[in-house]
Amino acid sequence: MHFQWYPGHMTKAKRMMQENIKLIDLVIELVDARIPISSRNPDIDELGKNKARLVLLNKADLAEDKWNDAWAEYFKTKGYSVVKVNSKKGGGIKSIQGVIREACKEKIERDRKRGILNRPVRAMVVGIPNVGKSTFINALAGKACAKTGNKPGVTKGKQWIRLNKQVELLDTPGILWPKFEDQAVGLRLAFIGSMKDEILNTEELAAELIKFLGTYYPDVLPEKYAVEPDEGPYVVLHQIAKNRNCVVRGNELNTEKAAMLLLDDFRNGRLGRLTLEYPEGVC
Repeated sequence: MHFQWYPGHMTKAKRMMQENIKLIDLVIELVDARIPISSRNPDIDELGKNKARLVLLNKADLAEDKWNDAWAEYFKTKGYSVVKVNSKKGGGIKSIQGVIREACKEKIERDRKRGILNRPVRAMVVGIPNVGKSTFINALAGKACAKTGNKPGVTKGKQWIRLNKQVELLDTPGILWPKFEDQAVGLRLAFIGSMKDEILNTEELAAELIKFLGTYYPDVLPEKYAVEPDEGPYVVLHQIAKNRNCVVRGNELNTEKAAMLLLDDFRNGRLGRLTLEYPEGVC
């Protein structure tokens, strides 16, 4: 599969972030805990240089705990503050404001020496589409401040959100980068739903996921769908269609429906806690 997707509104979003970065003390970057490197936009490092940085391993409940810990250590060695969060259920959210203050303690101390005592920390929340930024902001604020959705492209423009006297957040639209140098990155992003499924061949995508699971998590598909994983990926997809009664008129198997069922089960954690990439030199 070949991946390239960069709608015009993302160019606009990137320009908007560049214009606003001078107002910012801290860049809070959400990544998907299942693919922490593939779900990072490399432009963010350039955008956020000389700013305090906080990486949130979001959807940590969908990834294996041992790999969450390994990734947290990986980012800490790069100089980031790190928190494992589950924005939908509120896991890790209570610790965030303390971590924000700690990450910005030098800025707060500089302000204090200048006699500025009540200026809030201003944090820009960034991340690729569908990584959970709006859900995170709403969980942190304790109310619905940002629009949420289960597909990319829900947040269209910027908005400032005042959490309290200490912290203000700038929500931004999710942006991908123009071209994936490594097609494996595009594949992982497609797995987690960061691209619109309408532009993808879902059967090919499901076949690639079946191959990955057969290599790294061989028990998952047999336990969930009662299939024979040693068969080819398209045979397995046919078995899933048959066992889950995915049929069209004339009782013909609907492998496209089976593919969407598999992808949806993966994205929503119904296949268990799965991590799709690992820190360098660890695996």
